Amino acid sequence: MARIAVIGAGMGAMATAARLAVAGHQVTVYERGATYGGAVGRYARDGFVFDTGPGLVHLPAVYRDLFVKTGKRPLEECAELVQIDPAVRYVLPDGRTVTLPGGSHGGAAAAVGAAFGPGSGERWSAVLGRARDAWDATRRPLLEEPLHPVREALGRDPYPALRGSGLLRRRPPTLAEVAVRELGGDGQDELLTARVRAYGIDPATAPASAAVLPYMEQTFGSWYVRGGTRELATAVYERCLERKVAFEFGATVREALVRDDRAAGLRLADGTEVEADGVVCAVDPQKLRIPLTADSAPARTEPGRWYTLFAALRGPREADAAHRTLLGPVTVLRPDDPATRPDAEHEAVTVHAVVTAGSTEPSPSAEDLLTAAARAVPGLRERLLWHELRTPADVEAATGAVGGRVPAPSLAGAGGRMLHPANSTGVPGLYLAGGWAHPGGGLAHAGMTGALVAGLIVEGAEFRGSR
Repeated sequence: MARIAVIGAGMGAMATAARLAVAGHQVTVYERGATYGGAVGRYARDGFVFDTGPGLVHLPAVYRDLFVKTGKRPLEECAELVQIDPAVRYVLPDGRTVTLPGGSHGGAAAAVGAAFGPGSGERWSAVLGRARDAWDATRRPLLEEPLHPVREALGRDPYPALRGSGLLRRRPPTLAEVAVRELGGDGQDELLTARVRAYGIDPATAPASAAVLPYMEQTFGSWYVRGGTRELATAVYERCLERKVAFEFGATVREALVRDDRAAGLRLADGTEVEADGVVCAVDPQKLRIPLTADSAPARTEPGRWYTLFAALRGPREADAAHRTLLGPVTVLRPDDPATRPDAEHEAVTVHAVVTAGSTEPSPSAEDLLTAAARAVPGLRERLLWHELRTPADVEAATGAVGGRVPAPSLAGAGGRMLHPANSTGVPGLYLAGGWAHPGGGLAHAGMTGALVAGLIVEGAEFRGSR
């Protein structure tokens, strides 16, 4: 039995801790804040409840597997996940709306065809088909295996280019170029680019392989946790407690200790040294100056900055309201959940906007987000009781993320610049987990680091990936 110290209590950290504990290790989690969950927080006021981080879960199988592997009670007995349908509603710049059903490629194609005319549904299906090819080519090395030191294959874009498009004869295309070339104008390209932009990824610079994200949603669905995503964080935290994982809250880690060329523990802000046989850093490794080799630290794209508006509304949610609406860079979430509102005569609405790296656009104000949301929520201005804006500075204060930035999922292509640091480092016994490590940000991807890091610690160099 080894003593393992985990830095941070986010979703990736807890997923790692639970798996290590069930393997027989003594695990202690050190968290600078007063609670667990990292970015998966909750804000409550006047009977209204909002998720401060992601409001939906993609690839719920990641957490189902975590609960199967760490205890007797499955995820469904610990948190209630409901697939949302429709999956997404778009409000295009000209005011038109397009609503796509969840979990049905045929239904989505039919909806696109009805909105954009003959041939458009077939074009949408063809794009998702090529995205499926990219998914099949990279799913295992990108999501289920430790990041290989020689990663030229992941540096190449696996999205199949259309012959005769001109994209084969020059540099690999960006996602935005693929959207225009393969879907055409009239707003249909927004069905692809807006869905990727919601991850904090700029379609104008992202590789075409980013199309795997809409494919993933359309294939595996988008899921809402009853009571909010914080309920999922609570379920994972309670599973950790069941497995005898210890938590030290209010414990800021200053550095990981290295002695005799291997990880030896932690030094806390008060000067206390904690001895450990292994250390898992589940926060941004740059913040703690974690030593990374050139192999384990690819040049990465700067994460986006997130702005979130909480809006408390009087009046009931209309019966045909969509749970999620995309308006360019803005996402509006309207859960039909009694746990989020004082009563049926009120509604809690969350509005997200992301400013991607390198953007020259000004930071959105509360007024900007209200104006955008009003295009998706009938009568929003008249119904508004109060609103609060959460800025990147607030995100940094709550989570410790430098600049309040939120990492995106890893993507193949772009010469490897959209990969994240490997889970193993240049220091034996020191590992990386969570959204800042391979395979990147997002609830599902961060959760995958639990299986990867636990496998590396338990099986060592023989570990070839999760099953």
